[in-house]
Amino acid sequence: MKAGLLAVAAAMAAGVSAKSHGHGHGHDHRRHAHEIFHAERGLANETCVAGCTTIYSTIYGEATLYNAPPPPPTSTPAPTSTYAPATVPTPYVTTCPTTGVYTFPATTLTITEEVTVCGAASTTCTPGTNTAGGVTTVVETSTTVVCPYATTTVSGGVTTSTILTTTYVCPSAGTYTIAPVTTVVSKETIWVYPTVASYPVGTYTQPEVIETVTETDYVIFCPYTSSAAPAPPAPTYKASPPPPPASSSPPSTGGYTGGLGTSGKKWAVTYSPFTSAGCKDAATVASEIQQIAAAGYSSVRVYASVCSGLETVGAACETYGLKIIAGVFIDNTGIGGGSGAAEDVSALIAWAKWSLVELIVIGNEAIFGGFVSGSELAGFISSTKASLKAAGYTGPCTTAEPLDILQANTGALCAVLDLVGANIHPFFNGGILPANAGPFVAEQLGLVDALCEGKTGINLETGWPSQGNPNGVSVPSPANQLTALVSISETCGGKSVVLSFFDDLWKAPGSCGCETSFGIQEIAGKF
Repeated sequence: MKAGLLAVAAAMAAGVSAKSHGHGHGHDHRRHAHEIFHAERGLANETCVAGCTTIYSTIYGEATLYNAPPPPPTSTPAPTSTYAPATVPTPYVTTCPTTGVYTFPATTLTITEEVTVCGAASTTCTPGTNTAGGVTTVVETSTTVVCPYATTTVSGGVTTSTILTTTYVCPSAGTYTIAPVTTVVSKETIWVYPTVASYPVGTYTQPEVIETVTETDYVIFCPYTSSAAPAPPAPTYKASPPPPPASSSPPSTGGYTGGLGTSGKKWAVTYSPFTSAGCKDAATVASEIQQIAAAGYSSVRVYASVCSGLETVGAACETYGLKIIAGVFIDNTGIGGGSGAAEDVSALIAWAKWSLVELIVIGNEAIFGGFVSGSELAGFISSTKASLKAAGYTGPCTTAEPLDILQANTGALCAVLDLVGANIHPFFNGGILPANAGPFVAEQLGLVDALCEGKTGINLETGWPSQGNPNGVSVPSPANQLTALVSISETCGGKSVVLSFFDDLWKAPGSCGCETSFGIQEIAGKF
């Protein structure tokens, strides 16, 4: 689980960012090899150390044309933008200044070695001065931070983006945003600003897009898809009100109008219906769900359809009055036909006990794990929502990613999410004391709330380990786990999913030696 910081491609702050927290699943060994889905957290050079340590990565890459688009579209009338051949598969974002039919030709790019360049993110600006981007870091003491950031320069009327490195002295404990960019607007508008983006080796395709524009200043978003997985349909989004024509709108679940969670101190906890030896039987699942209900939780989050979990967990939840946060898990099998994710969608539709389902989470850190791009995930969420709706599901859908991944992919994801799901782990920030776990989660959740206009945020995974190695000032122990869980419960427990009720002994211990020890069974009655 990555710390919820806007760290772009670098892991910043006094501690270590954490790697994928994907919950492995599946009936066969291909998807049941749990070590694949709980790989070492963090960067390649991650270490779990005591004290205050600043971890950072240097980003390399030549400056490229900002939002370098595919060949110019043919249109009636033609847009006034300046076009240049694309060199990396950054999504093409353009504003059509007048009405007409715009055709964006298909474009294919092949990358022979991994490249890191400036990408793009977007946000809604209100009249006046607006600030976005940069690198946000939390420090516990005076710290010198060295970090890469994306910025733009203008020369001869041409805007270019580049990655620079800055050294910043944080004079005291606090939260700092380093090297943000600003813009001044006279009316509400969509602002596209640079971010750091990395692209692995592969072939990328931006399919042909034909759009009939019926109003001025219409924003078109054309993402590339990778050949590493079957390409979902490339959606186009209207990035500012009024809403886009029906032909370009992603499908909606149609019935979601409010927030999730409770106004109290508890809401949901994660649950895995398997062990290192195999699947739990129905009687064991029923007994454990009963314990969760007795501890005051009203919902359980399952990550996939593993071990007939929808059937066994669903039956137990129905017996003890709990709801389910169901999952579609995206792993290294991708999102095409025959993938684990496709199996989960089919299993959900076949099960179809929608009255028990509080939320469906499509992908758990799939972008962060490198299994899909933001645009690929958006396309898969869109098509999955359409399939679920056709099967009778009218509730909300979202995905779960660390905060910085969400911040870097709002342009692709916001249109297809009914609410914004984040995994916020104070322990893996490395600079958070147990007593400050709740305020940290609440602060990060506030940032999630602001990511997609009109859509609330939810914390889909959080907790503190009872055993393991120290991560900066974040130290695992039973006492610290209780202190942290009390803090989270008091500040935002009703909006957070706790990881987990039972220790997950099937996981690899991870570099911090703590992955198996997030279970709260022993302390659940104390907060």
